[in-house]
Amino acid sequence: MAVTESMSEMAPDSEVRALLRALDGQRRHVLGILDELDAEALRRPVLPSGWHCLGLVQHLTLDVERFWFRAVVGGDEEVIHGLTSGDEAWNVASEVPASDVLDRYRQEAELADAVITTTPVDAALAWWPHDLFGEPHLHTLRDVLLHVITETACHAGHLDAARELIDGRRWLVLT
Repeated sequence: MAVTESMSEMAPDSEVRALLRALDGQRRHVLGILDELDAEALRRPVLPSGWHCLGLVQHLTLDVERFWFRAVVGGDEEVIHGLTSGDEAWNVASEVPASDVLDRYRQEAELADAVITTTPVDAALAWWPHDLFGEPHLHTLRDVLLHVITETACHAGHLDAARELIDGRRWLVLT
């Protein structure tokens, strides 16, 4: 996955290192629960809303990792101008290989890590999407890290449920 021990050690602040390790654990969960699913299963909707695992991973890539770290924290103008509105990220074109979507998630996590490890934990956000969220409710890298950890964990849980419905596999069961 994107964050190795050496990457988290690059973060100058022990709090950032701890938060980055927590985020990396959730990223590993997202990829791990999908391990060994074939392309058809990754695209199979299992809930009435119709989303599928691959669409959720693409959402995490574009609407979570890229959006929060490269746009909001980093202020990357190219990313900001390339953002879409709505639920486009959930739609994966049929000609896009599943491996490309999973690889892009890994790559975007690495790009996010570069922002995280070079930004002070209390740094003010570089950009805020007022049109989406109104007045800021997140103010620092710390706030964004906690938000992204929570959102990624929530979606990892969705993927757990989807995987169990697809083939019965469960990520971690303590009895």
